[in-house]
Amino acid sequence: MITEEKLTRVEIVTPVHNRRDITLQCLRSLSRVNKDGLSVHVVIVDDGSTDGTSEAIRASYPEVEIVSGDGNLWFTAGTNRGIEAALKHDPDFILTINDDEVFDAEFLQRMIATARRNPRSIVGALLLLWDEPHRIFQVAPRWETFSGGFRHWVKQTVWTVPAKPWEVELIVGNCVLFPAAAIRENGLMNEKRFPHFGDAEYTPRMRRNGWKLLVDPSARVFCQPNNLPPRVRKMGAKSSFGRFSSISATHTVFAGGFSPTGTARRTDSKRCSPFRSFSFAGRSKKTSKEATLKRFLSRLSSKHMPTASLADPERRVCLKSPYS
Repeated sequence: MITEEKLTRVEIVTPVHNRRDITLQCLRSLSRVNKDGLSVHVVIVDDGSTDGTSEAIRASYPEVEIVSGDGNLWFTAGTNRGIEAALKHDPDFILTINDDEVFDAEFLQRMIATARRNPRSIVGALLLLWDEPHRIFQVAPRWETFSGGFRHWVKQTVWTVPAKPWEVELIVGNCVLFPAAAIRENGLMNEKRFPHFGDAEYTPRMRRNGWKLLVDPSARVFCQPNNLPPRVRKMGAKSSFGRFSSISATHTVFAGGFSPTGTARRTDSKRCSPFRSFSFAGRSKKTSKEATLKRFLSRLSSKHMPTASLADPERRVCLKSPYS
């Protein structure tokens, strides 16, 4: 019999906002995970939900710890508040997840086993689409400067990825297992600079500090697909230009989205990544806004650039780059 002192202590952290049913589905899935030899505790950071998320969690899962936010935490600060709460329980590992996921029953055991076999390693799960569970989702992004930034696998399946854990440049934040020692050594995500996409900077920072980044293909997690509108390339030039030109010249265009300079916008699913920027602010007075937009659109349509799509009604743009 394993005593309490010998159990591996795992804290699971996720920020949520107004997705009560999805959050409850996530907790149901976690409740069915194999916890043999583990002491698992869940921390939910509810960032100002108005749909009764916290009340529903307390009613169905009273053992879950809820950290309340005021609606201004966004993804990165929400995750940081959860990590801070988790560290108070002195865990061996902290697992950060999104709430729009369901989990293979053995995923956590396999991630922990991989982390133990590989000292100083951060382990990501194999992310799959829950409506097409053989297809890979946002796994192993690779930096290619001349292609415009990070490129994601979109043509890979469970049958084409490596059979054993493999090393990557970055692990997206959907489901990542951190040894608590890694967080204590490297600190939290940069919530001031990256309010939505702190995970894009976090694991590469750890990699630079000597931590290995691995994806475990046997640890399977099924994610809600991104819901993206039609691609810019499939829209007429007039329509595309009209959408872009309606945006204030004080906005910055990120690979992850339009945002007023120095301001963060809410996104409940953080689907894009701000790896490249293109700003209208501070340009020469001789350079018209229209000319700047035309150059930007020509870059989007270049065969060397990733596919672009309008990501939501707030006119965010997500540059998505398939490679096989």
